[in-house]
Amino acid sequence: MTFTRHSIQALIIAMMLLALPAVAGNTTISAKLDSTHVLMGKTIGLHISVVQDREVNGLMLNLVADTLNAKVEIADKGKADTTALDNNRLQINRDITLQAFDPGTYQLPAILYVVGGDTLRSKETLTLTVDSIKVDPQGKIKDFKPVAEAPFKLLDWIPDFISDYWWAWLAGLLLLAFGIYAYFKWYKKGINPLKPVKKRLPPYEEAMQALSNLKSRNLWQNGQEKEYYTALTDILRVYIDRRFGINAVEMTSTQIMDKIRQNEDAHIAKEQLNNVLEIADFVKFANMHTLADDNEIAFQRAVNFVEQTKPLPQPNEEEGKEDAQ
Repeated sequence: MTFTRHSIQALIIAMMLLALPAVAGNTTISAKLDSTHVLMGKTIGLHISVVQDREVNGLMLNLVADTLNAKVEIADKGKADTTALDNNRLQINRDITLQAFDPGTYQLPAILYVVGGDTLRSKETLTLTVDSIKVDPQGKIKDFKPVAEAPFKLLDWIPDFISDYWWAWLAGLLLLAFGIYAYFKWYKKGINPLKPVKKRLPPYEEAMQALSNLKSRNLWQNGQEKEYYTALTDILRVYIDRRFGINAVEMTSTQIMDKIRQNEDAHIAKEQLNNVLEIADFVKFANMHTLADDNEIAFQRAVNFVEQTKPLPQPNEEEGKEDAQ
């Protein structure tokens, strides 16, 4: 009696099925491809996922053979990766590697999973298109041209109107690149690079001038307490940024105080700043209403912080003042 390869595989499958438990339970199976296209001779992944009860054992029939169909081979059957789930259940993942050498479109069979007395099928319809390598038999073979003779004609597919006027195209690309740079560097920020930039005041003078302007606006006197404390803290944030190099504009009040305590020149006035930031946060975020005295005190503490942390005059500056007197 002669046994063929297929008869041996069928016998093995039958023996495996007899050894499985008789209860399938609530088992599900799904399958998906990495892509619907693959170049002939290349490999592609098929991912199979089974969810079942812990005590149940099953068998994927498709993986007993070496092919899924006559044109698609199983290059690597991979190993099962089991993950424990809740409710005494398991998830079994298996990554299969497929390979095909004949171009065409093939519908892959459903993945069969035998568990107990049931045979489950994956519901996904998987279609794989195997693309061939296109070769132009009428293509002309062209000699390589010396690089020194035609430095910008190495690629024959470039049209002549581009290769003959490469310098104009290069200038255009450089002009376009500069335009994009100028847009993000200046125009988007509302900056005119051709307009003379007014020299900015030193941090101390700028802050004191801004505080004076804020006081003249009478915001809290007109019921605009939030606007008042927002402007007051913004002045202090900009001053801290310029005076100590601390990016206070982008920080919370807590982050600012952490940096101020670590700064030797600023920590001497930390209490003044902390009091201003605390009351400002209550007004801005907790809708607290302040008294007129509270607003005046907060303003004076802001002034005190700027005054106490302003840079000390350099020796040459002091000598210049004495000479002027």
